[in-house]
Amino acid sequence: MYPAITSVEDKGNYILSIVFDNGENGLLDMKPYLNFGVFKKIQDPCIFKSARVTFDTISWETGADLAPEFIYKNCRIGESDP
Repeated sequence: MYPAITSVEDKGNYILSIVFDNGENGLLDMKPYLNFGVFKKIQDPCIFKSARVTFDTISWETGADLAPEFIYKNCRIGESDP
C-alpha cells in the first residue's frame, strides 16, 4: 500500500510538489511522460497547472490521472523546491 496524496502544487516546468498522508513530501517531474498517451493532453501549461487531488491521487480536468504507486515511486522524496 502506498501513501495517499493530500496536496499537490504546480511548481512550473511540469514539476509537481506533493505532500503524502504519511508526512513525506517531494517533487515529481512529469516532463519524461508528457509525450505518451493521455499525458499529451496535459502538455499545455494552463491545463497542467490544474492538477488536483482526487481521492488519494492526482488528476486533471482532461481525464488524465496518476496511480498512487507511480507517484510515490517517481517522486523525489524530501525535496520541496525545483
